[in-house]
Amino acid sequence: MTLLALGINHKTAPVALRERVTFSPDTLDKALNSLLAQPMVQGGVVLSTCNRTELYLSVEQQENLHERLVQWLCEYHNLREDEVRKSLYWHHDNEAVSHLMRVASGLDSLVLGEPQILGQVKKAFADSQRGHSLSSELERMFQKTFSVAKRVRTETDIGASAVSVAFAACTLARQIFESLSTVNVLLVGAGETIELAARHLREHHVKKLIIANRTRERAQLLADEVGAEVIGLADIDSRLAEADIIISSTASPLPIIGRSMVERALKARRNQPMLLVDIAVPRDVEPEVGKLANAYLYSVDDLQAIIENNMAQRKAAAVQAETIVAQESNEFMAWLRAQGAVETIRDYREQAAQIRAELEAKALAALQQGADAQEVLQDLAHKLTNRLIHAPTKSLQQAARDGDVERLQILRESLGLD
Repeated sequence: MTLLALGINHKTAPVALRERVTFSPDTLDKALNSLLAQPMVQGGVVLSTCNRTELYLSVEQQENLHERLVQWLCEYHNLREDEVRKSLYWHHDNEAVSHLMRVASGLDSLVLGEPQILGQVKKAFADSQRGHSLSSELERMFQKTFSVAKRVRTETDIGASAVSVAFAACTLARQIFESLSTVNVLLVGAGETIELAARHLREHHVKKLIIANRTRERAQLLADEVGAEVIGLADIDSRLAEADIIISSTASPLPIIGRSMVERALKARRNQPMLLVDIAVPRDVEPEVGKLANAYLYSVDDLQAIIENNMAQRKAAAVQAETIVAQESNEFMAWLRAQGAVETIRDYREQAAQIRAELEAKALAALQQGADAQEVLQDLAHKLTNRLIHAPTKSLQQAARDGDVERLQILRESLGLD
């Protein structure tokens, strides 16, 4: 049995290919049934995200194993093999274990240390378990991986620092305001960055969220998710004074929030401070706003400096995380190798028990026929000893005849002679 990981990701394939190799949730069961029907596959987990599609398998080593798996993947997705082959990577046994641990810990992600991937790996494992059998080795590999990812998060700072614009904006807000649970936040726009910021802020239980957008319909979808109020861009002037924090990211060619608008808001707030985070390009907030007392304006360039510093911290933490992964993957493989000896040990014990039972039965029969007890006991001990040492003695003699010093030494150690 071999553990195998194969797949493509953001490092090896463009998005145009990655999207053609994905397994949708609706078709995952069908894909797993098809995969597990392959004669060499004993168990499998399919991980499919926007940045990667990977198969984690326990397989029997067979001739042309790689070629047959590539053929299955391409036939399932109706792709030519030459389109996919150059973008695929393969990992076996220890490398497969190490790769999965790195993926789940965020060490192989597009954004180093991002936490979402662990949840995606857990879901892939749960989906693959449902209605399908996994080999004990594959199941143990995933369970071990989850504990390793948790250890990486606990013992390193791999995920402690903001490395996305949205997260950096929220981190900045938490540094300025002691608690976000007491502040009102105005989000301007409804694109991906604002969506991420809204979710981060919801997790920190802000007092109130307001979303201002040109089209209310799109903003309403996000508002329903995060529990926010929706207003139009024209309403910003009259509602700005309510906001302690403003995070803006639109595609507007001209500033949406001007100096005079902020001045009026500050006057209405009796000069209570406002944090304005402008992550739009071109800018949504006039730069002159930053000159106003109690208005703290940060641009996307300011956030980028925070992100670069934090990324450096994550890279330092990644070195420590890699050490943990290497240690844990080696430990898992040692456990796996030990499992390979379980069947051999069981067979050896059964063989010894059969020899003992056979000779014990003969000894009891001799006693029942009136044989001398001391002679029966001595004969039993002699025959039992000879039968038990017969096979090891032959192996020692063969190793000596072959001049195989290394094998001879291993046998001596196995027999407790050294």
